[in-house]
Amino acid sequence: MTVRFVRPVSHAAYLSRYLGFAALALFLIAAPLHRFGPLTTPDFVSLTLISAAIATVALLLAIIGLQRLWSVGAKGGLWSLSALLLCAIPLGTIAFGAFLYWQKPQLYDVSTDIVDAPNWLSIPTANQQWLPRPAIVSKADRDMQAAAYPSLAGHRYEGAIDRVYTAARKVAKAQRIRIAHTQGLIGSLPDVQPGMPRQDQTEGATDTPIEELPTNVPVPLARPADAPAPTFFDGSGVVMLQGETRTLIWGLRFDVIIRLREDTETTLVDVRVASRFGPNDLGMGAEIAEAYLDALDAEMQGLNDN
Repeated sequence: MTVRFVRPVSHAAYLSRYLGFAALALFLIAAPLHRFGPLTTPDFVSLTLISAAIATVALLLAIIGLQRLWSVGAKGGLWSLSALLLCAIPLGTIAFGAFLYWQKPQLYDVSTDIVDAPNWLSIPTANQQWLPRPAIVSKADRDMQAAAYPSLAGHRYEGAIDRVYTAARKVAKAQRIRIAHTQGLIGSLPDVQPGMPRQDQTEGATDTPIEELPTNVPVPLARPADAPAPTFFDGSGVVMLQGETRTLIWGLRFDVIIRLREDTETTLVDVRVASRFGPNDLGMGAEIAEAYLDALDAEMQGLNDN
């Protein structure tokens, strides 16, 4: 008589696969809606936490399924393995965020000048919902920043403020910082500055008939499309540029203000970066400031080489 062994089925493993799929689907829907759509950061964090909670349940059920496979040979090993893979992304994201939250200082606002930080031209506002941040940045916060990021400081460049301003504006665009407010600029230079004679009124101009003028006069080239419009300054020696940026992957919003201060033949550039949500920027604010100043160093070095 033939004895047939009937393997039991692990319902925990079967359920873990579907919960893992639900957790991953929720995360993959929320992330693009936040990065490219209307989903706010607090809502995105809420949905990510819910996704991680579902993934945690799926993980526990998958472990039970694997234990049943080991002990009684129950079916469901592949279901449990697939659940582990599906849970990896939402759980990994939350785990990495939690690691940064505990490792990085509790700061949402960093500045290269902790004594006289640049003041916002327009105070950033946002509906912070359940992710509020402190209303002011205290001296204790600045001291904490100095201990956590001792190398975060302003950079000084040789050259007048107008030369540094052109490079600073170009680097801001390259770093995806959208400038919305400025201070210290009067506007675009006119074609003919006040008090300057027109071209046809310059000293030595003659009344030569048009037909006697040379025919091979060189034609001036047009301004390149990417060249910044000429500007002039109000004479204060200080230029402020305020804008916003978003992180490349998650699209987290940060406000940025750049201050240029002219001093004799050099210009000092300071940067202040603040997260819009929560009391902890996970170290991203300092990374944004350092990335901007490093790119500005490279740009100024290129100008000096030319």
